[in-house]
Amino acid sequence: MIPIKLRIVGGGEDLLGDMNRKSANMDSLVVCFGEFLIDFVPTVGGVSLAEAPAFKKAPGGAPANVAVCVSRLGGSSAFIGKVGDDEFGHMLANILKENYVDNTGMRFDQSARTALAFVTLRADGEREFLFFRHPSADMRLHESELDINLINKAKIFHYGSISLIEEPCRSAQLAAMTIAKKSGSILSYDPNLRLPLWPSAEAAREGIMSIWEQADLIKVSEDEITFLTEGGDPYDDNVVMNKLFHPNLKLLIVTEGSAGCRYYTRAFKGRVPGIKVKAVDTTGAGDAFVGGLLSSLASDLNLFQDEKGLREALAFANACGALTVTGRGAIPALPTKQAVVDALTKYSAS
Repeated sequence: MIPIKLRIVGGGEDLLGDMNRKSANMDSLVVCFGEFLIDFVPTVGGVSLAEAPAFKKAPGGAPANVAVCVSRLGGSSAFIGKVGDDEFGHMLANILKENYVDNTGMRFDQSARTALAFVTLRADGEREFLFFRHPSADMRLHESELDINLINKAKIFHYGSISLIEEPCRSAQLAAMTIAKKSGSILSYDPNLRLPLWPSAEAAREGIMSIWEQADLIKVSEDEITFLTEGGDPYDDNVVMNKLFHPNLKLLIVTEGSAGCRYYTRAFKGRVPGIKVKAVDTTGAGDAFVGGLLSSLASDLNLFQDEKGLREALAFANACGALTVTGRGAIPALPTKQAVVDALTKYSAS
């Protein structure tokens, strides 16, 4: 195992210093759209929900995790979504503020609660979910509540698929994507498959693929490839290119957990190895990877054509994901830029 020193930063502590946040270029703003919730994680690993002696609450939700990751790495980010007008919802809004994420696009619902998710940690560090959202506030975001000015400022507009499950948030997401595309934003899509939230596997596949060809950048996992291609081999380049790569796509990323990732563009493809660490909790690892990649792309969109630069950005993203699994919870475990640089330095020296 590579010895990695992780500095976990939370709450209102200094992330990389306020100077980094003030100097972040607003022309590189990453706007993340979607769900923000409370994860309840067992205080011990390898047990079922019924066996867990206690739970620790942690902020979660893939788009919000990405927004915080970008900010913690020294970039500029914002979040658009809806939470309950309750203590959890206001706590989440404050967490974004404390992590220097623009939260002016957040809305509060007085008649629906902030979503909750109980996340079990198996012995191998993988997760199982139990959601409480019937409905939750994030599902009730209306198109009329969108912060259009904020969306127009996005250099990269990032989203997932969970907001596509039900109205009115589905229409809100589609409208936000249209606004972002018209303003010249790069559209970044992480399907983040959560089958228990969908009415059926067929509905999930159809819903996820319904917006597939609008994205400029897509990140998928091996399991998601198998699901979306109805049994296709996730390691077969022909499956990936023929079934998932569309003509307007600039970059398709396949994450392979601790093994690293693969990348596909119209001009080149390859693989970047990951950093081996002892996994404590894999919650948020994919989001940290996306945050790491988007923070690099927001500073230099030429990476879509520059294979050497892209490989360096993906190595950085791999390290972000690796560091995150060494701590519990998503946002509390997201690394700083210095922690990632230190990890890559130690990895290359070993």
